[in-house]
Amino acid sequence: MELVVDGRKAYAYTGGKPLDPALPCVVFVHGALHDHSVWNLLARWFAHHGHAVLALDQPAHGRSEGPPLASVEALADWTLALLDAAGVREAAIVGHSMGSLIGLEAAGRAPGRVGRLVMVGTAYPMKVSDALLSTAREQPLKAIDMVNAFSHSSIASKPSFPGPGVWLHGANRALMRRMQAGATGVNLFEHDFRVCDAYANGLQAAAQVRCPVTLVIGERDQMTMPRHTHEIAAALRAKSVTLPAGHSLMSEAPDGVLNALREAMSRPLEPA
Repeated sequence: MELVVDGRKAYAYTGGKPLDPALPCVVFVHGALHDHSVWNLLARWFAHHGHAVLALDQPAHGRSEGPPLASVEALADWTLALLDAAGVREAAIVGHSMGSLIGLEAAGRAPGRVGRLVMVGTAYPMKVSDALLSTAREQPLKAIDMVNAFSHSSIASKPSFPGPGVWLHGANRALMRRMQAGATGVNLFEHDFRVCDAYANGLQAAAQVRCPVTLVIGERDQMTMPRHTHEIAAALRAKSVTLPAGHSLMSEAPDGVLNALREAMSRPLEPA
């Protein structure tokens, strides 16, 4: 589905069904150097089970026009503007990694518009090591390989998404390389990771969130380590679900993530 946000083309995958804004909507927000395709299984399930779905491509990623936005705060505003463009008043937001911070900030900025928040593979603060940032700046393809190794829980993660036989490391590396090559005039890898590293408004945003929150955590996550979720989970009064996976939860533990999302969407809304 093509939309126009701030005068530029924005793309969102609707899960194989036309968007019906009258249905309960789930917005999926990808992480650094990814696009909507990381959500295909989840987007299709919800679209075929009574929900409207918007799995978006952030500016300069995938099919959405650039330039990339400079901060989590700007990306949260863009996401809310995308809801306006789609005619969606209220939605659940599901974000992975950088996308989880965008979801958090959006829920804090517009608590009346976000009915549920699910933060997958998250941490706060989401600091990035100097070694990774310098490698991202000087040798981005090498940095992609580093992140790919850190994001999976083993060198031979079970092929499970999108189907049997898929090489998870290779598929993720190919996606990240495609995003990097498609962003002209900018080192998108370095940009995205600096956006994560710079975000400092998490606890202030959490204080404004009014919806039920679920954290979905990989017990072997080396990118956003589980021990770095305690403070933000407490601030959000969040339910935490831990799965046997690394940072690439949607591909390593697709059934577990789907089950966690189904339960999160069924949690009762908190009283106003």
